[in-house]
Amino acid sequence: MTTSTAELRTVRGPKLGVAHLLRLRRHPIEHNDFLREAYGEVVRLNVFGTTLYAAYGLDAAEQVLINRDRTFANGPAWSHFIGPFFRRGLMLLDFDEHLHHRRILQHAFTNDALRRYHAVMVPHIRSGLATWEGVEQPRMHELFKQLTLDLALETFVGVDLTKAEQDRLNRAFIAAVRAGTSIVRRPIPGTPWAKGLAARKVLEEFFFTHLPEKRRTGGDDLFAQLCVARSEEGDQFSDEDIVNHMIFLLMAAHDTSTITMSSMAYHLARHPEWQESARAEAVAAGDLDYDGVMGLDLLERVMKESMRLCSPVPSMPRVAVRETSLNGYRIPEGAFVAVSPFYNHHDAAYWPDPTRFDPDRFAADRREDHGHRMAFQAFGGGVHKCIGMHFAGIQVRAIFHELLRSYRWSVPAGYEWPLDLVALPFPRDRLPVRLERITP
Repeated sequence: MTTSTAELRTVRGPKLGVAHLLRLRRHPIEHNDFLREAYGEVVRLNVFGTTLYAAYGLDAAEQVLINRDRTFANGPAWSHFIGPFFRRGLMLLDFDEHLHHRRILQHAFTNDALRRYHAVMVPHIRSGLATWEGVEQPRMHELFKQLTLDLALETFVGVDLTKAEQDRLNRAFIAAVRAGTSIVRRPIPGTPWAKGLAARKVLEEFFFTHLPEKRRTGGDDLFAQLCVARSEEGDQFSDEDIVNHMIFLLMAAHDTSTITMSSMAYHLARHPEWQESARAEAVAAGDLDYDGVMGLDLLERVMKESMRLCSPVPSMPRVAVRETSLNGYRIPEGAFVAVSPFYNHHDAAYWPDPTRFDPDRFAADRREDHGHRMAFQAFGGGVHKCIGMHFAGIQVRAIFHELLRSYRWSVPAGYEWPLDLVALPFPRDRLPVRLERITP
């Protein structure tokens, strides 16, 4: 950077890390506002025994996420939190190695591949939603979580599994994700860390067991596509590469889609006028193919606004590979730096009345997301922008297109979901709703 070291400010922060982390978990916007006002545009925090520099503002987000001069690395940051459980996943690779793997993976996310995935999804979505009618005391987050796991196993894995096998994989993914926020970061029996390591072995065993058959028979699912995918230079993945990418991609598709749909369901329940408008669009459209679902304009705006209000990945950490500056502050080599889409999506300078649910922010005549290159960061930015964003988009759209035509749902007046941000966001009460079947 051009700023001299002498001109840079020293990063400060609160001494009581645990207390502030608890406040950030319960009141993320308000407490980040407090920290920013008290300590400046970059704040030093202690997160699970690691010193982390929280950077505020969209300009800082652009510097870190776009990363034009390769100052910040993904791998060492994410590896610190989830590396033992999702090692060598695409998000944990950097620079030339990341680009090499991404080029091969892109062949599994072409438009033709997405059309095939959509065709596989729709009958499973319909059969899955049909079972919701008999659910007592439905909780939308739980219902979405099970449905997205079923769809991920169908479209990503393509292996017929018993309910017990599905549940076993689901428990393994949950344990692996939660392990990343374990305070005790050693394999002591009974700790989340130890459970996460055991879960990783379960997932590895599953994919290595089924990989030879996938190599032989192929198929339209992602697992088969990774077995045959090749870069333009003819490079392909090893068995270990495929297993690593499958474990990471299945986790990413499962959890982020669940979070997005839970947010959509929550806001549409609190704002029934928007739910009815989205339903009218879905009913008028009738049965749709891939291109038709992608053309549902209001549903897309509802999805984006729900992701703005609840970013599926609320914080994005990086490690500085050399000393640099950020927002006028000195960042030492090896420092953990984080930008928060969850916080930045509530910046009133770019999102007027930021806590209000208003899908028309994304309408053609407003486009508040165009106010800054990094105004909307739900899928990250730069070379690490989510490779599965289009898959996630078609899955969420397909589910809500069917859901809106099948059910009406509501929450009591004044209900506010208790959002937990200890890892990826989720409602602690799992979003209980009143679910009413719509007669065709």
